Amino acid sequence: MLYIKDLRDGDTIRTIYLCKGKRSAETRNGKPYDNLILQDKTGTLDGKVWDPNSQGICDYSEKDFIEVFGDVITYNGNLQLNIKQIRIAQEGEYNPADYMPTTEKSVDSMYKELLTYVGKIDNEWLRQAVEYYFVKDEGFIKSFQGHSAAKTVHHGFAGGLLEHTLSVVKFCEYMVGAYPILNKDLLYASAICHDIGKTRELSNFPDNDYTDEGQLIGHIVIGVEMLNEAIRSIPDFPERLANEWKHCILAHHGELEYGSPKKPALAEAMALNLADNADAKMQTLTEIFKAKDTKDWLGYNRLFESNLRKTTC
Repeated sequence: MLYIKDLRDGDTIRTIYLCKGKRSAETRNGKPYDNLILQDKTGTLDGKVWDPNSQGICDYSEKDFIEVFGDVITYNGNLQLNIKQIRIAQEGEYNPADYMPTTEKSVDSMYKELLTYVGKIDNEWLRQAVEYYFVKDEGFIKSFQGHSAAKTVHHGFAGGLLEHTLSVVKFCEYMVGAYPILNKDLLYASAICHDIGKTRELSNFPDNDYTDEGQLIGHIVIGVEMLNEAIRSIPDFPERLANEWKHCILAHHGELEYGSPKKPALAEAMALNLADNADAKMQTLTEIFKAKDTKDWLGYNRLFESNLRKTTC
């Protein structure tokens, strides 16, 4: 197949992609057209069907695997596919694994490394509670290993949640060594579990979209509910420790306007917020620079509130 990352302006292509999204619209002259988001494991591509009623366009829906024929152009600095023909692909014509963006790192190796940090938690209450999910719950482990960390923005690929979590733990490991005020066990347990709610906030691939639970409650509160389940499974779990652990999860986005129900009140919550934010932003920059393979200025970015450019060396 022809991967999206390999497309160039001027290409005429016929290949199969996942129809990640479909939205009908009208031009200024009132002519109907379809906006598509096409996806494979290397990324997404904006598609336009300017004549959706033509004979070459079959009936298709969001989440269908479709064979598209059309021309690749550049519009507003981004590649776009002007689609002339569409047919629904049949099973056997495509491998679903080619259409899921996936971590470039080994999932097995990352998970084994994450478990070493679970083993470094000396507090028996916290270690048992973390093991409730990360060692004993096979369904959770499978979901966690294959999940993304976000629908978009950063780590929006299979294995992204694991990759992000491990990076956050490593940031926290540095801070534990640099700042003696931090409680290692509380910070490690919080870092490992800070995004477990995303396993229920977002659906599995290829959808990778918000669930009803995710829309209504969000991964932070879902995560605290999951902590409560683990805590209740352990007799006599100290209430004060439970509250401190839950506070770290509730405050890990740092600000109320960023979705945290509480602002950090503990040093460990502050450290977790800084680690989470650092990894999210650096991965976002990584994905932006990978998508825009140029040393030119990329233009104003709303997330960073700055015009971005790669370094020249």
